[in-house]
Amino acid sequence: MQQASLDGTATPSSTGLADTPAAPQLLKRALDTFLAKDIKGWAQLCNENVVVEFPFSPDEASRKLIGRAAIYEYLKDYPSVIDLQRAPTMTIRATDDPDMAIAEWSVSGRVISNGNPYEMSYATFVTFKDGLIVSYREYWNPMAFMAAMNGTMF
Repeated sequence: MQQASLDGTATPSSTGLADTPAAPQLLKRALDTFLAKDIKGWAQLCNENVVVEFPFSPDEASRKLIGRAAIYEYLKDYPSVIDLQRAPTMTIRATDDPDMAIAEWSVSGRVISNGNPYEMSYATFVTFKDGLIVSYREYWNPMAFMAAMNGTMF
């Protein structure tokens, strides 16, 4: 079983897989993959039946997506809409649940179609099973998103 120790290294957890990284390391890998604009790679880090939630999304249909294919379909064009250029802050925390990690992070970039700056902070809660994301819930400011997009569809 694996869980994060205080120094972030793997120790036994509920996954039962001795070589599975701890949840904070898995979340860091997922965020790094996303920030590298590898949406297909990010989707492959998800369980086939992953549940992804964006509770504050202005688009009601995208508030809850179920399945790897659905989240890939939703995010696949993201890099051609928003150019994320850097992540000024990223703090990833272990939780009492060895399969869950929380990230507080921010990004800076621009909306490609209108050139508007894109500055966003996120609180992301992720649960893993067998090294894959099974639950991903992310909170962000819909007002800042809408202002940056200024009519651009995502």
